Amino acid sequence: MSTTTLLDVKGLGCPLPILKAKKAIKDIAINDILEVHATDPGSVKDFEAFCRQTGHELVQSIEEGGVYKYHIKRTS
Repeated sequence: MSTTTLLDVKGLGCPLPILKAKKAIKDIAINDILEVHATDPGSVKDFEAFCRQTGHELVQSIEEGGVYKYHIKRTS
């Protein structure tokens, strides 16, 4: 069973959301989920690229009321 950890980076601009996610994902177990909440519209492409480059799985990417929510599964 996987655990979900929330990382709130609302209000931060590029590249801070990615940098904080990169640090936070190292602190969770493999197969656990990092849920990131961001308000930077540029974070959509940033998190897609982050997952492609690191091999982590972008399970979900949604926008709700100006908040972008990403569920990233740590794969290694």
